[in-house]
Amino acid sequence: MGELVAELGMSQPAVSKHLRVLRESGLVDVRARAQLRLYRLRPEPLAEIDAWLAPYRRLWKGSLDRLERHLEDNP
Repeated sequence: MGELVAELGMSQPAVSKHLRVLRESGLVDVRARAQLRLYRLRPEPLAEIDAWLAPYRRLWKGSLDRLERHLEDNP
């Protein structure tokens, strides 16, 4: 927790709240080691989200490519 607080520049209660939400949503696992709580990302739910986003990503890419060309042609 202390490492995350220092790295993110957030308060300990804010980091705890975010970790709780991630844990409850199944995106992280937590295990206790003495007084430490070790968190690990779970890749399976992230893979599900990635698969769900794939068709949208293809749609956005074409639109963003056209936008980029338009902006380059019309500074």
